[in-house]
Amino acid sequence: QVQLVESGGGLVQAGGSLTLSCTASGRTFSSSAMGWFRQAPGKERDFVAAISWSGTSTTYADSVKGRFTISRDNAKNTVHLTMNSLKPEDTAVYYCAQRAGTALFRDSRKYDYWGQGTQVTVSS
Repeated sequence: QVQLVESGGGLVQAGGSLTLSCTASGRTFSSSAMGWFRQAPGKERDFVAAISWSGTSTTYADSVKGRFTISRDNAKNTVHLTMNSLKPEDTAVYYCAQRAGTALFRDSRKYDYWGQGTQVTVSS
């Protein structure tokens, strides 16, 4: 059974930075693609970033490209989302997700396991 635990959320001023972390249990992490999604109040869950099992391939939503960086440490079963130049519209609950496969996807339906989410609030 895979469990994902996010951390690192909080309150930050516009223009600031935060790094989210997600630690996974289980033996499948190093062979799994990972993704970050976010959901603002009253909105659907949106794709943010994804990374391949090896970390050599990444993809980002246009809204965060150039500001956010996804990375992973397979030795520590951890994936990170470094967020710079944060904007009020980045405010959301951020979720980590793992899929039972190596290819990365933007579609949330392709992911099999989800964390409980961590709140990120960006004040103007």
